[in-house]
Amino acid sequence: MVKLFESVQLGSLVLANRIFMAPLTRNRATADGVPGELAATYYSQRASAGLIVTEATQISPMGKGYLNTPGIHSTEQVRAWSRIVESVHQRGGRVFLQLWHVGRISHTSLLPGNAQPVAPSAIRANSQTLIATGMVPVSEPVAMTAGEIKETLEDYQRAAIHAKEAGFDGVEIHAANGYLIDQFLKTGSNQRTDEFGGSASNRARFLNETVERILKVWDSKHVGVRISPTGGFNDMRDDNPRETFSVALDRLGNYGLGYLHVVETAQNSKGSSDEDLAMSAYLRTLWRGLYVVNGGYDGPRGEDALRTGRADAVSYGRAFLANPDLPRRLQLGTALNEADPTTFYGGSAEGYTTYPALS
Repeated sequence: MVKLFESVQLGSLVLANRIFMAPLTRNRATADGVPGELAATYYSQRASAGLIVTEATQISPMGKGYLNTPGIHSTEQVRAWSRIVESVHQRGGRVFLQLWHVGRISHTSLLPGNAQPVAPSAIRANSQTLIATGMVPVSEPVAMTAGEIKETLEDYQRAAIHAKEAGFDGVEIHAANGYLIDQFLKTGSNQRTDEFGGSASNRARFLNETVERILKVWDSKHVGVRISPTGGFNDMRDDNPRETFSVALDRLGNYGLGYLHVVETAQNSKGSSDEDLAMSAYLRTLWRGLYVVNGGYDGPRGEDALRTGRADAVSYGRAFLANPDLPRRLQLGTALNEADPTTFYGGSAEGYTTYPALS
């Protein structure tokens, strides 16, 4: 393991290694979206990552899609995140906040005034979400008006300001896994006939305008974007993903962003298919900046991705969840803790801050 442990420059930051912690929803915030005290322990335990990307964090009350997920739109939330960032920095770590709006993947009981979820088009996803009574089908969405699109873009910018106030090192825009920006990008969820629908360039417009709003707040090298070009999670499909994401990356490449974070597998997949890897390899040829891959990598596969030039960094999800000292374990070649799926979502310390590090 040599390449994984090379430092890398990200804007004004020097990251200690190329092992990133992927965003992992844990459903342990309060009902008001305030991350708890345990979150500071959880993230600081994992501060040896080259970069931590936090769990997806909703930019507004209308961006919420699951029970007990954190936000970045209230004073209390910003204050709580500030304590978490400080705990990571005290351990020498670097941390970006992932900015999230779920779009149609929500339920009326989670939204202000029992509102319907909003989406590019009024197409209900064949998907489920977690509410107070358990897992339920997502609610029917309504198509966003031009005014609601503008308000949501303003919410992204405001959330970026709050992330800076909380002391984060940067932000990652969640444009993957079937949530709002991904819904705009893909044909299966976007049937608009205005400037945000139809052609690939129009469908990429919402992502581009989101980036431009955030660049009013952050230096471009401290902004990343996460995409899932072949992912079908949350009932997603696209008629021509190669065209869609070629067009999306062509514009994104002009912003000088810190990195592109590519999910190579659908969620819960045991590995990347040939189609997934071929798409990632193709997008790699289009992207001039730092290219980060995610998709069930272990140490040797991650090292190989860096050695062969298929990636510049690798993000690890469940492996980091169960191994707070993952970089050290990979470097020493020691066994990894097994993740316990029964404690992934919700609960308290068990399966959250209780995984042991090497002595």
